[in-house]
Amino acid sequence: MTDASNFIWYELMTPDPAGAARFYGAVVGWTIPAEGEPTAGGVDYRMIGRSDGGNAGGVLALNADMIAGGARPFWIGYIHTPDVDAAVAAIEGDGGGVQMPAMDIPVGRIAMVTDPQGAPFYVMTPAPPPGMEDMESDVFSVDRPQHIRWNELATTAPDAAIAFYKKHFGWGQEGAMDMGELGAYRFIQRGDVGLGAVMPLMPGMTAPMWSFYIGVDDIDRARAAVTANGGTITNEPMEIPGGEYAMNGIDPQGAAFGLVGPRK
Repeated sequence: MTDASNFIWYELMTPDPAGAARFYGAVVGWTIPAEGEPTAGGVDYRMIGRSDGGNAGGVLALNADMIAGGARPFWIGYIHTPDVDAAVAAIEGDGGGVQMPAMDIPVGRIAMVTDPQGAPFYVMTPAPPPGMEDMESDVFSVDRPQHIRWNELATTAPDAAIAFYKKHFGWGQEGAMDMGELGAYRFIQRGDVGLGAVMPLMPGMTAPMWSFYIGVDDIDRARAAVTANGGTITNEPMEIPGGEYAMNGIDPQGAAFGLVGPRK
């Protein structure tokens, strides 16, 4: 694959996949199957379908044992690495943590790690089907609806976090937006593509985390669908550079999410 150091997959962990399907179907337009595909250990896993026939990511059903062990509803991203084991060792060596040791799954090798400030993410070396070794993931797009369009890290130590991701994934950091007393909103890039931003942990946030902004066709339609389908709005639509709008919410199962799109 040619996606080195890119976000190549996104996953919603939720105790109610059917409820999530109804919610994100109404808000974003995604399709999530009524039944999951059993995976290793009998885990219920479902693909998130886009209206163009592609996938936007997956849904992992949290079972009682996972919840008892501390799992909670949230979105998590997967970052491509050519060698999961080497990446895990390097991340640990720089003060990161390991939440789930490296393991093989049918579509590749993965591990769940945290950066030194505690924000979780997966590292993954995919195993493409024969003949598709040069395929690229399209779950992230800077401008298309039903894709993740922006990756935002809120952290206790923005300078250290930026240095960490630069070192381990080769990302760049150019440009920033002044948020006044809240600090700087600093843009990050993979090559010449804007991946998202790093910002200080905001008031009310309990721990460093990545947030993901899903592209929608109409921010006002999507906002109305959030409240009509049991979600909670935490930040109302706000105009962003370029003329589109971004907002934040919490789905009915408790997972935080962002939306971005035009106002029509």
